Amino acid sequence: MRGRIFVWLLASVLLTTAPPAEAQQPKKIPRVGYLDGASLSAVAARTEAFRQGLRELGYIDGKNILIEWKSAEGKVERLPALAAELVRLKVAVIVTGGATGTRTAKQATTTIPIVMAQDPDPVENGFVASLARPGGNITGLSTLAPELSGKQMELLKEIAPKLSRVAVLGDSNFPGNAEARREAELAAGAFKVQLQYLDVRSHKDIEALFRAASKESPDAVLLLSSSLFFSQRTNIAQLASKTRLPVMYYAAEFVEDGGLMCYAASRADSFRRAATYVDKILKGAKPADLPVEQPMKFELLINLNAAKQIGLTIPPNVLARADKVIK
Repeated sequence: MRGRIFVWLLASVLLTTAPPAEAQQPKKIPRVGYLDGASLSAVAARTEAFRQGLRELGYIDGKNILIEWKSAEGKVERLPALAAELVRLKVAVIVTGGATGTRTAKQATTTIPIVMAQDPDPVENGFVASLARPGGNITGLSTLAPELSGKQMELLKEIAPKLSRVAVLGDSNFPGNAEARREAELAAGAFKVQLQYLDVRSHKDIEALFRAASKESPDAVLLLSSSLFFSQRTNIAQLASKTRLPVMYYAAEFVEDGGLMCYAASRADSFRRAATYVDKILKGAKPADLPVEQPMKFELLINLNAAKQIGLTIPPNVLARADKVIK
């Protein structure tokens, strides 16, 4: 009898102290895909901002989250294969670095959530039904800011008081270019500035169009967003110096690589905020229910070396408003 009681007590102790089966299983680490047409080295500041955003939320790559970094290295024709690979890996969410990557990811999956780190116009591009109610598997951040072109024109007017002609370089195939051009035209009308639009379809066109623009003697150049331009940042800065044209750029990297001036939504801030979308989706939120955010932070960068090369003096009141001045 005592033996039976002992065996019963021992079995009870073992049953109550043994961990449940599910507790013995290692916690699954979420896998996140990152897809970009540009090389990762070219967008290092942006990807680091994304990592920073994740760290602020408690995620450490390789520890409690795994990021699959996929870059087309500037060869956009590689994007479909990279997107397909992320789908095969069954990532929990795909973060895209630009509109081209978002479109490719959208074609690759209708079920895996997609977070846009930036997009010039997600509604016009067909990625979401509306900013407030995305409605599908895509959400994230937009760089669309109707007042942006007006502020860019205002700054060009301040550094070039006699501003009357502006050459606008854009890629008509780039998503959001049409809206950006309309905004530029509205701003030009307000400042009584004449625009000369030049369409760039290939990186081979850039030098010829800069020469064509300079022959028309514009007072400045406005560069519209394009992945084509982004990959040619240094070349464009050198062309601007040779033609002695002040250029307003759309991203900080241009100024950091030798360009004159940029006033734009902070791409780094957008990529950092993209991490909050990843966090919400990993915790169960659906992209369709997460409104697309518009820019919250804008930045003005000025490169005094570039100004010196074209013989331009930046007014002190403009320098005082700059978020970053490169000397």
